[in-house]
Amino acid sequence: MTAPSAESSSRTRSRAGVLLALLLALVMGLTGCSLLEAPAERPVAPAQATDPVSGLDWVDQDTLPDEAQETLELIDVGGPFPYDKDGTVFGNREELLPDREHGYYHEYTVVTPGESDRGARRIVTGGDDEYYWTADHYASFERIRRTA
Repeated sequence: MTAPSAESSSRTRSRAGVLLALLLALVMGLTGCSLLEAPAERPVAPAQATDPVSGLDWVDQDTLPDEAQETLELIDVGGPFPYDKDGTVFGNREELLPDREHGYYHEYTVVTPGESDRGARRIVTGGDDEYYWTADHYASFERIRRTA
């Protein structure tokens, strides 16, 4: 029996290297990996649909009617407000908002085009950073997600 030649060993190692490279390429292709591409960024988690504190659905500020956006701007600067009742204590008698001490919530009218009175639309605030929207005079609420 003769010993394998150096040339035969070199060809065997070369074949093994090629097979290993092909196997690595196959595995990377099947798993979506690439040495040429930067790692994918982690997907951004979507915003929660429900406020965990109040249990109410979130509504983005920029999806509210223009009149509601104007009311939010007035709230931010402290008025002046179009109605005498704006800024008065909201009693939460419907108990749809989180239970807080009397005086915590305040209500503001959102002008409704075509209405001769205050209409049904309101923004209710609580503390420094809670804003709630109702389009149906307190029958339902959504928590407003403020935009920067």
